[in-house]
Amino acid sequence: MHQLSEHDAAYIYSDSAHANSNVTLVHIYDQSTAPGGVVRFKQILAHVESRLDRLPKFREKILRVPLDLDYPYWVEDEHFNLEYHVRHIALPKPGDWRQFCIQSSRIHARPLDLQRPLWEMYVIEGLDCFLDLPVGSFAVLLKIHHAAIDVENGNEITSLLHDLTPHAPTPAPAAPWFPESTPGNLTLLWRAGFSMATFPLRMAQPLRGSWMALKSTVKTFAGEFLGLPHAFPMTRFNTEVSPHRVFETRRFALADFKAIRALVPNATVNDVVLAVCAGGLRCYLDMQGELPAEELVAAAPIAVHSDLESSPGTQFSWVRVGLGTDIADPVKRLAAIQAASSSSSAMAQAISARELTSLAQQAPSLAIMATSKMLRSASALLGDWSPLANCAITNVPGSREPLYLQGAKLTYLSAIMPISDGMGLVFSVTGYNDTIVVSVTGCYEQLPDPEVLAQCLRDCFQEYLALAQRALRSSAHPAKAVHAAVPAKPKRTRARRKPGPSQEAGAAI
Repeated sequence: MHQLSEHDAAYIYSDSAHANSNVTLVHIYDQSTAPGGVVRFKQILAHVESRLDRLPKFREKILRVPLDLDYPYWVEDEHFNLEYHVRHIALPKPGDWRQFCIQSSRIHARPLDLQRPLWEMYVIEGLDCFLDLPVGSFAVLLKIHHAAIDVENGNEITSLLHDLTPHAPTPAPAAPWFPESTPGNLTLLWRAGFSMATFPLRMAQPLRGSWMALKSTVKTFAGEFLGLPHAFPMTRFNTEVSPHRVFETRRFALADFKAIRALVPNATVNDVVLAVCAGGLRCYLDMQGELPAEELVAAAPIAVHSDLESSPGTQFSWVRVGLGTDIADPVKRLAAIQAASSSSSAMAQAISARELTSLAQQAPSLAIMATSKMLRSASALLGDWSPLANCAITNVPGSREPLYLQGAKLTYLSAIMPISDGMGLVFSVTGYNDTIVVSVTGCYEQLPDPEVLAQCLRDCFQEYLALAQRALRSSAHPAKAVHAAVPAKPKRTRARRKPGPSQEAGAAI
């Protein structure tokens, strides 16, 4: 039995009927690499059961103090039932991408039962009509409440499911587990009274390392957001959200993003990601006749090096970046984003994509969870009716090494992010195995046609890629380009005669 921190407790208290604090990891697998070419649901169930001891919170539930006199506690669920949390469903025919996105959105939107451990896993079959994915693929959706996310040990979420080889060992028998009894109300009230009495003493004690890390994040947040007020126009995505969610995504090659960044000197892959999202958002709002004349702004969490002695390593901080949506020219828009990113004090300390990729080896879900938790925290800090920005864009480079679940190769990784009032649109950008996936999470009333916004993202990307390929061809043949641009000098002739019919025809060509 252990108590939630004040910040994790805030996620429980901030849940409402139309906005919860869930994040859903979306995995899609190719089971042709598994032994025998098939992965059974019972195999996945046994696999998860054998590794539950790595994540104690997967067997713990929330116990609230009477009258909420103190923060809730994590207690072991005496009636824990794995088959309640791991569920098996299938898409109806034809099993296409839109059906999958609709089903995933419905699963994500449903609140978790606070009387049980705060996670659910859905194994979804029937994915038979997916473009660029093998027939017979299956998906695993892992939905977790933010209060149950332990960022420091978040890599265990990935290791719970995955191995680095398709030849996974047979799951070991589950270790014996004997849950503790749940304390009664009198015990909880006594603890609450003791906590109130010792509050001043506890506040005088040295701050813990995690508290110092939070202080660093808040300091950066205050400098980037509160200390530098940046007015931005309101859009349809900065209003109250409904309980209904939409989810859509597009996949791209990482090599293409690297080619596009050559359009602007010193541009990074992260700048190109922001530019593609900005162009897609600009196109979508313009189609609705709602494109503001002023520039839209995005909130983006980035990884930075931590100099704190108590928590060295890597932390995530916020930066607010102008998207250049008031600029029609795509190259000028990318240049504006690059200039804004390079001038940000937080962005100057950002870890490179290569470093972050190395950091996320074998643990891509860790970075997704961290950025998602930051998004919810920042929204709560500003308040429901003080929009953080027009939208949020989380860029999470992941592992380039293939991951496997019972021999099935992971071919797709993304996330459905939480949204809240005033922040109804989130772009989740994940990297895995030399691909980049841009996913959109929104409110159904604000974004009734997510496939249109996704197509706008694709069109913007194709526009940038065409410009990059044209620039590459020009640089590959500079002599031909110069020769074509400079007119050839006419040859001298001894006599000037009136041209004949054949010569006139040649001159006209």
